Amino acid sequence: MQIKSAEFVISNTQVEKCPKGTLPEFAFIGRSNVGKSSLINALCQKKHLAKTSSRPGKTQLINHFLINRQWYLVDLPGYGYARVSKTQKKKFQAYIEAYFQKRQQLVLAFILLDIRHAAQPIDLEFMRWLGQERIPFYMVFTKADKLKPKAIERQVTAYRQSMEKEWEELPPYFVTSAANKQGLNDLALGINSILKEIQFH
Repeated sequence: MQIKSAEFVISNTQVEKCPKGTLPEFAFIGRSNVGKSSLINALCQKKHLAKTSSRPGKTQLINHFLINRQWYLVDLPGYGYARVSKTQKKKFQAYIEAYFQKRQQLVLAFILLDIRHAAQPIDLEFMRWLGQERIPFYMVFTKADKLKPKAIERQVTAYRQSMEKEWEELPPYFVTSAANKQGLNDLALGINSILKEIQFH
């Protein structure tokens, strides 16, 4: 799938104010500073679509972007950022959870994980929660340009092994880099295949 158009539609903190209609949605979420905005911009081939910042935690709203006039890419706030106050964390958590629990247009969540780090408890906890809520998700490892191929393989294997302890079936995954575009085509093709399945059914 080629992304030919990507346009910002709306930002808000209330699920009820998300776009009406039945267009499918793919949500992108991860710990702050995982490189989410850079990945979204690279995937959509637009430098300033999602706001990037040297300071983590820039995304603090539910952001909808209309892609190819066919589906929404939803950019959600990062979780687990230390500099955000406890009150804000609770607020973010509340509307992140509300989005996942109430948004019927949601097809799939992409959980972004920095490939340089071992499995983080907060990421494992969030994926566990998605599993409990029966929300399908794929794993997206980011910043692959920072490691050599063998190191990438080791990191992915170790991460998957840490999940095997409590998951009967592991979700699919992508290894990506916003810097050198690694894995972005595979990610786009993955979204496209799901869209075709939806249309078929």
